Amino acid sequence: MKTKVVLITGGSSGIGKAIGLHLKEKGYIVYGTTRNLSKYSSFVDFPLLEMDVQNIETIKTCIAALIKKESRIDVLVNNAGVGITGPMEETPQSEVVNAFATNFNGPLRVINEVLPIMRAQKMGLVINITSIAGYMGLPFRGIYSASKAALEMVTESYRFETKCFGVKFTTVAPGDFATNIAAGRYHAPVYEKSPYKKDYSSTLEAIDADVDSGGDPIEVGKIIAKIIETKNPKPHYRVGSFIQKLSLTLKNLLPGLWFEKLLENHNSH
Repeated sequence: MKTKVVLITGGSSGIGKAIGLHLKEKGYIVYGTTRNLSKYSSFVDFPLLEMDVQNIETIKTCIAALIKKESRIDVLVNNAGVGITGPMEETPQSEVVNAFATNFNGPLRVINEVLPIMRAQKMGLVINITSIAGYMGLPFRGIYSASKAALEMVTESYRFETKCFGVKFTTVAPGDFATNIAAGRYHAPVYEKSPYKKDYSSTLEAIDADVDSGGDPIEVGKIIAKIIETKNPKPHYRVGSFIQKLSLTLKNLLPGLWFEKLLENHNSH
């Protein structure tokens, strides 16, 4: 069996880079993507290709360059994404559109460009990186939660539709990991006269603290490697702290109002 070729979108930093480093260590042929290649001239961990998931021409060019080099693509890891926070009422519509363009439409564009290649190979694996936030409508993170939830759902659809071609789909939902995501996140401003000012301010502080104290993103790399080596991957995987994974179990088990109260109490601390 040939060494598998893996393409990771958003592979230049954070979780994407951690995944790439771990897979390279495991012996896979790894390529990452970044929107701006000139920013990473000193990046030597694995080859980077230029791609903006909002721009179909850059996607086509990137995939064509990869196929020219390796003649195949075995695994696509859709990791590129943007964070967004803000009260639902005060988040600009343009930022909502931008978040979905990257977190939802972007992966779909890349998948649809790669699928004909995987179909011709009669094999392939697509892993969509979602988020534990995609399983619940978190306060002041509603748009992010919604974009990741949407990606969870369409992955199930792709999974059904492509099974007969030998192509497999799954999602990995990380919790909080120590990465630079906060630096690139869109924050709706905390307006002085906003009725949400107090709650939103304290939520922002809590989000940044959670990311800073988050786990090592190598854990995501390890689960990705396990999935690649699994003959029949499950539809969804979650990776995060015990409490984050427990929250998903509780959401499924508890009556809706009880779980909501639990979430309110957690967010007020």
